[in-house]
Amino acid sequence: MRVLIVKTSSLGDVIHTLPALTDAARALPGIRFDWVVEEGFAEIPRWHPAVERVIPVAVRRWRKHPLRAWRSGEWRAFTAAIHAERYDAVIDAQGLLKSAWLARHAHGPLHGLDRRSAREPLASLFYRHRHAVAWGRHAVLRVRELFARALGYALPAGRGDAPAGHAGTAPAASPSAATGPCRGRHAPAGGPPADAADPYGLDRARVLAGAGQAAGSAGTSYLVFLHGTTWPTKHWPELYWRRLAERACAAGWQVHLPWGSDAERARAERLAEGLAGARVLPKLTLAGVAAEIAGARACVAVDTGLGHLAAALAVPTVSVYGPTNPGFTGAWGKDQHHLDSDFPCAPCLQKRCRYTPSADDRARADFAREQPLCFTRVAPERVWSELAALLVDGAQAPVADVGPAQRASMAAGPRLAEAGGAGASPSGVHRSPATAVSPPPSEAP
Repeated sequence: MRVLIVKTSSLGDVIHTLPALTDAARALPGIRFDWVVEEGFAEIPRWHPAVERVIPVAVRRWRKHPLRAWRSGEWRAFTAAIHAERYDAVIDAQGLLKSAWLARHAHGPLHGLDRRSAREPLASLFYRHRHAVAWGRHAVLRVRELFARALGYALPAGRGDAPAGHAGTAPAASPSAATGPCRGRHAPAGGPPADAADPYGLDRARVLAGAGQAAGSAGTSYLVFLHGTTWPTKHWPELYWRRLAERACAAGWQVHLPWGSDAERARAERLAEGLAGARVLPKLTLAGVAAEIAGARACVAVDTGLGHLAAALAVPTVSVYGPTNPGFTGAWGKDQHHLDSDFPCAPCLQKRCRYTPSADDRARADFAREQPLCFTRVAPERVWSELAALLVDGAQAPVADVGPAQRASMAAGPRLAEAGGAGASPSGVHRSPATAVSPPPSEAP
């Protein structure tokens, strides 16, 4: 069976599609996929063993200069590539007019979301087969259901609807429904059960090969701070990143800081200034960043596509959320821990902060350095406490309740705590913010 996927962007959305491929490959042995994707993300589908051919597009460029795209031959090259195969099914996994327009050029029955399920309802007019997929769940689960309906197989049991540590419940529809009290409340991370096979199915050897590295290559133990994101409101305050980096370096960890723009590089340099354990990475390709993440002991991320990449590579990650809802689009997978804000207006889903601060807000916050204010509820000390718990092997109790000998023994272990699946210990266990967890002695920088 040969299937064409159209999911062009963004980075997180492309990664959210991978578990659906894994489901289909397990349910329908021998199925092969071709994938239409934006040129900047074309490396990602190649990392999945069920993908045979990647067809890159440049819709973002073509929109700006349509005549140039036509004259350059890029559009003709795309249509020739998509016409080269007759497909058993074509799935528009994006539900937008642009993706439906691309998908209609393929030869094969076209599947997509119905008008009540698609982000852009008019896109459903292009599809021969329209499928109802309910809103109110994580994006990964919605794409998995679309593929199952389109290709005619049953979704696997225990496919990861339950939040971490809360088996049998659905992801919260809003932060007010999320579990936990104020200040650093844990949003339901979701993800597969702890004993489930890897849902993303990425071939790590392919990931490393794309970066010119060999599988199994060893290096020093380090953390990766994924500080770059798109919306201004998604940025955790730089002051907080610096305080977190200071704590990590004081505990003996190396902190690696990737960047993708001049602004991100400048921020990384400010974060690393004067910290012997902090390193600003050179300019890397997407494959290079993926290899860097794959080799990390853990990551800290804002709501960013690279945070989703860390989840796909099964790297334990603490993600912080202010204006967005991790119950719908948060990093999904094993050992993915979410700290979201309980600020009155969060999640606002806005690119610009429109909150009017109260007198109490003005008295508490440093307005020059603590913006947006929703992140004042996700302080660096709270993030370090959660990160420290991830770095302790097998810790089922608060680290502060463990004696010095036991703490040293746990910190020396080669594996990471596994708290991300249904039935495992909840990621919301309180840890002392003052706890310092060091790298294993043999790996300390």
